[in-house]
Amino acid sequence: MLPDAKDFDTLTRQFRWNIPARYNIGVDVCDRWAEADPQRLAILHVQSDGREDRVTYGALRDASNRLANVLRAKGIARGDRVAIFLPQSPDVAVAHIAIYKLGAVALPVAVLFGPDALSYRLQNSGARALLTSAAGLAKLNDIRAEAPDLACVLSVDGAGDSADSWPDLAARASSNFTPEITTPDDPAMMIYTSGTTGQPKGALHGHRVLLGHLPGAELPYYPFPQQGDRFWTPADWAWAGGLLDVLLPSLHHGVAVVARKFDKFDPEEAFALMQKTQVRNAFIPPTALRMMRAAPNPAGRYDFKLRAMGSGGESLGIEALEWGRSAFGLTINEFYGQTECNLVIGACAQLGQAREGSMGKAVPGHTVAVIGPDGTVLKPGEIGQIAVKRPDPVMFLEYWKREGATRDKFIGDWMTTGDQGTMDEDGYFTFVGRDDDVITSSGFRIGPGEIEDCLIGHPAVALAAAVGKPDALRTEIVKAFIVLKPGHAPTDALASEIQTFVKTRLSGHEYPREVAFIDDMPMTTTGKVIRRLLRERD
Repeated sequence: MLPDAKDFDTLTRQFRWNIPARYNIGVDVCDRWAEADPQRLAILHVQSDGREDRVTYGALRDASNRLANVLRAKGIARGDRVAIFLPQSPDVAVAHIAIYKLGAVALPVAVLFGPDALSYRLQNSGARALLTSAAGLAKLNDIRAEAPDLACVLSVDGAGDSADSWPDLAARASSNFTPEITTPDDPAMMIYTSGTTGQPKGALHGHRVLLGHLPGAELPYYPFPQQGDRFWTPADWAWAGGLLDVLLPSLHHGVAVVARKFDKFDPEEAFALMQKTQVRNAFIPPTALRMMRAAPNPAGRYDFKLRAMGSGGESLGIEALEWGRSAFGLTINEFYGQTECNLVIGACAQLGQAREGSMGKAVPGHTVAVIGPDGTVLKPGEIGQIAVKRPDPVMFLEYWKREGATRDKFIGDWMTTGDQGTMDEDGYFTFVGRDDDVITSSGFRIGPGEIEDCLIGHPAVALAAAVGKPDALRTEIVKAFIVLKPGHAPTDALASEIQTFVKTRLSGHEYPREVAFIDDMPMTTTGKVIRRLLRERD
């Protein structure tokens, strides 16, 4: 979708949206490629034992058509919500494509979720069907009565526990299916927000959401696609980052995607996977990158074919950026968005559009600004809320059954993100923190990102989070929660050393006046620190 250009300003000027009157994600990412070249590689599935399965677009078309026929025979119709509770695998792609062709609404659910989280999403969405595995059925059993709308459960591992066998039913179904005719605004998927505060909300998106993602998905890897491109991300395909930043845009462009289920993310396995499958494009969230920093000399031990890498979901930080250059020989392009309106800010080092400490500029096609409480666009350098102007094809349709919350998301035509940031005179955006994450201390407004970036620069620190702790004198003080690297013991002396480390590199008002060492960092399934839980400890 992005035009050819030699610089970012030209790219922005030349860009135009092309949203057709009729559009279906399933047909776009599968059927049109299957008709042109059914043997074209769509997904390279690497199993835990190292075996590789090569899934073609022709196979995706046949499998998704069979599943669509199975679901229709089970009474699933246009507009019904169908939950997908599966790990990263070709089955997830088949499920999404089938649901879109059927005109139903895909409801991705992360496999890390327990019964309570699954129950909430099934109840709140009124899901009519669930596509899962034996492991998913084990979680479903305890809460099945709490999902009265659930009429159909299919398991990839065969029949059992009130579930029908997906493989058996699909084998008997026809591989011919006529997709429903859909418009860009017809509902296609519902992704629940990560829920760092309060219960998650279902962000309902139309079929246009994929087209809206394309400029932001292409920019970090510009020009994209190129001959030989192959994409991989450790992010769960149930998350907008894995689904809409990698899987669907890659299939749209005919680029093969590497699928690999990680029970627990392992940096060495990630390096080995990228080498073995000759990954050319990667989206790796900041938390995973920080974990990979602990691996010694990856550039000397692995032969990478990477040409571009992106990262997003939370602030990347200068430390991780510098490490990426030494480890991969390239600049990691940061990008920004959220479930409701994703990939609207991004960097592109290939076009000279990257600045340390910044997330980049507004992606072509999107109008983004920093606004005040009344919706006024603020001056360069002023801290305010990052907002996106409607109409915008990547923007959500509504929060499911939350009319008031949908209305409150907007100030006039500005969709608010709940993220504080600044924009400089050149149009570069810098993330400061969530509205409720910004720390007010002695009259200063302090974003946790800069402190956390400094903290992980200390050789003993693996993960870090900074929060505001109530203080009678200063309103709040900065408190750091730290997960140490192996071989380092939590001592008062180390805490003092870390405090001095930050004070001498940032400023006296930003250093953590308290340091707490913890074994595990509370995170959402998308790798974002849940600072709310850390604040509640105090």
